[in-house]
Amino acid sequence: MKRSLTCATLLGWILIASLAFAQDLPTASPEAVGLSSARLARVTELVKGEIAKGRYPGAVALVARRGKVAYFEALGQRDPQSGAPMTKDAIFRLYSMTKPFASVAAMMLVEDGKILLSDPVSKYLPKLKNLQVSVPRVDPQTGRVSYALVPTEREMTIQDLMRHTSGLVYGVFTSHAAVKEAYAKEGVDWDGVTPAEQIERLARVPLAHQPGSAWEYSLSTDVLGRVIEAVSGATLGQFLQERLFAPLKMTDTAFLVPNGKAARLAQPFAKDPVSGDTVKLLDVTVAQKNDAGGAGSAGTVADYARFSQMLLNGGQLDRVRILGRATVAQMTSDHLGAHLGDIRVASPILPRGYGFGLGFAVRKETGLNWVTGSAGEYRWGGAAGTAFWIDPKEQMVVVWMTQGQPGPRRGEDRDLFRQLVQAALVD
Repeated sequence: MKRSLTCATLLGWILIASLAFAQDLPTASPEAVGLSSARLARVTELVKGEIAKGRYPGAVALVARRGKVAYFEALGQRDPQSGAPMTKDAIFRLYSMTKPFASVAAMMLVEDGKILLSDPVSKYLPKLKNLQVSVPRVDPQTGRVSYALVPTEREMTIQDLMRHTSGLVYGVFTSHAAVKEAYAKEGVDWDGVTPAEQIERLARVPLAHQPGSAWEYSLSTDVLGRVIEAVSGATLGQFLQERLFAPLKMTDTAFLVPNGKAARLAQPFAKDPVSGDTVKLLDVTVAQKNDAGGAGSAGTVADYARFSQMLLNGGQLDRVRILGRATVAQMTSDHLGAHLGDIRVASPILPRGYGFGLGFAVRKETGLNWVTGSAGEYRWGGAAGTAFWIDPKEQMVVVWMTQGQPGPRRGEDRDLFRQLVQAALVD
């Protein structure tokens, strides 16, 4: 018995030492924070198995509970071309996990008294005033769909941008045929355009919905980034570096990965295992034409864990306050309500049981969704395989990062991971 206790103690110290990469967040054994080591070991074996199947080259995952990191693993390969192993400090393209950064930045300006959530977007971006809405009309005789342009009933607001009820869309995703065609014709996008070009092109296309009438995932957070730039006088990247990344010691998060860190960038397979198509992800080692608030940043698991823990702590970490407690509560509450939640554009991006806050999907029901979770949990993910969730009820922060071809498989990967992590809660 004495020998068993000694071995357990030794293993505990080894585990804690291995967690020291987690950028100052305290560490603990899983059992000390109500998690099961054996069940977390299942998580590791699952990920190893998925890597062996060729689902993704490698992954980094972190689980913190009650403010302490209890699980932090790097598995598989960081670069399948060179065979370089995955490391805990690997840098990942975050894609839509950039959106929470931009949302927090906007709420900083709210707390500064420089913007109101009810402000029309055109107050800061005048070109987006007097937009029109494309409305589908079905001929009852032929069933043919035509589209008519009508004035907006009200202007889109800052709140609409943050909760994706602006009427803007992603041209590649929307089912609104006329708006999809208009986006393609005008070259509306987030990648490869300057901030001015992005707004000018959006000003020339119709909205897909009346502002505030429906939820559809969109370029709204990119436009929010343009608002932040107009108000602050800095680029979005500069604002985030000064007000968020530097104060939180998120030393590896930015819109540009410098030469000295490029070797740590996680890489996907050269070709997608399912389609056989060449995988092409955002090149974050080259300065982009704009700092895309909806998709453009890169960072590490440890950095995102610090950001997430700040939110779970009510807006502060290590005696550095980023937001007020009431502001975080406002952001992480559902802003769609029953009406908007029912008429959202059908999409697995916002599945059953979830509403949307100011930058995050918010779980409204413990049930309904097929993945185990708590009401009040908030989360989001990135198209290339990253995800995080924050569960206030369980006092838990989880960050998951892989790198691969954007598509439904990335959602399946993170949901499988989420389910096994939830099963490790034992107290």
